[in-house]
Amino acid sequence: MRAIIITIFLSAITLTCFGQYGKDFRNLGDRAFADKDYYEAAFYYRKVAEGMHLLQNKEVPFQTMNKAPKKDKPSDATYVSYRLAESYRLYENYIEAEGWYKKTVDAPDAATYPLARLWHGVCLRATQRFDDAITELQQFNAGYDKTDEYKAIANKEIANCTFAKEQYKYPQLLEVVKLKGDWNSDGSDYALLQTGDNFMFTSSRFAKDDKKHINRIYTANAASQFKPQVITLKDNDAKKETEYGTPSLTPDGKRMYLTRWYKEGTKVYHSIYFTQKQDSSWSPLHKLGSNVNADGYNAIQPFITADGRRMFFVSNKPGGFGGDDIWVSDLGDDGEATNAVNLGSTINTDRDEQAPYYNAEEKRLIYSSKGFTGLGGFDFFESKGDAGSWTTPVNMGYPMNSAKDDLYFMPDTKDASKWYISSDRESDCCLNLFEVHNKSFILAGIVTDCETRKPLAGVKVSFIDSLAKQTLKELTTGTDARYAFKVTSKRPYNLKLEKTGYFTKILPIPASGQMSNDTLYNAEICLQAFEKDKPIVINNILYDFNKATLRPESKTVLNGLVTIMKDNPKIIVRLGAHTDSIGSVKYNLKLSQARAQSCVDYIISQGITSERIYAKGYGKSMPVAPNSLPNGKDNPTGRQLNRRTEFTVVKTE
Repeated sequence: MRAIIITIFLSAITLTCFGQYGKDFRNLGDRAFADKDYYEAAFYYRKVAEGMHLLQNKEVPFQTMNKAPKKDKPSDATYVSYRLAESYRLYENYIEAEGWYKKTVDAPDAATYPLARLWHGVCLRATQRFDDAITELQQFNAGYDKTDEYKAIANKEIANCTFAKEQYKYPQLLEVVKLKGDWNSDGSDYALLQTGDNFMFTSSRFAKDDKKHINRIYTANAASQFKPQVITLKDNDAKKETEYGTPSLTPDGKRMYLTRWYKEGTKVYHSIYFTQKQDSSWSPLHKLGSNVNADGYNAIQPFITADGRRMFFVSNKPGGFGGDDIWVSDLGDDGEATNAVNLGSTINTDRDEQAPYYNAEEKRLIYSSKGFTGLGGFDFFESKGDAGSWTTPVNMGYPMNSAKDDLYFMPDTKDASKWYISSDRESDCCLNLFEVHNKSFILAGIVTDCETRKPLAGVKVSFIDSLAKQTLKELTTGTDARYAFKVTSKRPYNLKLEKTGYFTKILPIPASGQMSNDTLYNAEICLQAFEKDKPIVINNILYDFNKATLRPESKTVLNGLVTIMKDNPKIIVRLGAHTDSIGSVKYNLKLSQARAQSCVDYIISQGITSERIYAKGYGKSMPVAPNSLPNGKDNPTGRQLNRRTEFTVVKTE
């Protein structure tokens, strides 16, 4: 009954407002937009859009009594479309925002809103329509005559799209799965923290005690029936809308650092607090001092290192590089931060960085940033270092990252091949909890001599990114002749094997990880030895009788020589053909020359330059076996050996 009364009440309001063509709703939307309450603003602007017949393929739910709808000016319709698009985008509902930006850029007075095309491109990128996004962003650049932050945003987004297209084509070997059951709710769920079988995380799920969606810290035990319970915190200075989240514990689990925030008017205040464990409850919240919580600025997302002596956190306080930056503080025995040091310009950008995780043993920093080239929104980046010396952050790729926001890395404490992240990739509004499974593999094997099949030491083995033409890692085989490399993505990689006195070999690595000898069926790879000016017989080069035309099976065999020449671009080869003793010297010389040239012509047709290979016919002048037996009878076996094709390396540099 209560629902019916509410519906009648809203209908009455809507009838009145739409009778004025949404004037009141538009004012409410403008007010909410000015207050940065974009979710509420979108609600009101959408009501106005309904009254103005702007929704496609939908019935207008309310109209005034038997009056023909007033035709609104294009400027009014475009204003509402643009504001609705802006509202959706600013609370990161890119799917809804994209259509309203499209209405704006297609409107007759689109020039009034020059940034609409930029944000339309951003929404197309966020919904993974990368080619369309690039086209739209390039069109924005062509029509936007200013050189300012918006031009920079467009250029960065084009770079993001280009990067994302390659990432989606060659993803990391990871499986990202949304946690099922009560982990995720109708609100946001994020910042998972694990200690043994116990978990903490932040959620804005509907709280029965507060009777609203509000951020609280929840705890749960995975070993028992998973039922998250809210952690009760004692807050002597709680505001009406105080919220808590992003917990981090000291190693003994007795001190918890967290973010506490509340809203006054249009401003949200964020600070970092800690609380001590007292039996089964927590002590009243204690606000950290000015080293962390500078007056008038935000401090959020604490992360305590494994030794409990340092805290990484996020702040927009002075001394940074713009937006939210990553900082680190030393912690005293009393839990207070004794200092605060910005991680520097290698880690931080002029945009936002958030959610740091640091493994001191591995010197590995993982955090999220909007300031580098990525897939869009917050992306995970990884850097190695400490105390002001950091390697250039590397984007952790797709599917670790998505076209939306990805934050809060946390490893599983029991399974090194699993970790947790928070992402809104499957939501139009909210972060969800995901687990990530590492599907990378170790490519390992042995190098042998092709003739002796004995292990081959001293081989330089290079692991190469074949797209970037970049050697990622290299090693030299020892007495066991073994090699091993970690393969982490579906990018095309090559192995290059080099040893003096052997032909260099380059082999593609299949994404499945199933390596083999030359044809990639197992992990043994053999190298073929050679000596300059010493002929090597090519078996199974066949011709029809009295002809020099190559049979199809002969071409298959010659492909092996083509591969050798491509893998060894500095060698020059002589290809020789020999006959048995049947026929005249002149006949056999002519036939052997023609056969050798047929081989050379085929090899050149496969991309080898003519300067690197030439033909030589020897006729019957260089037998390797008797053409007849001692008793004068024919020796078919010997003649077969003499009808041979050889190649000889005549130059190596």
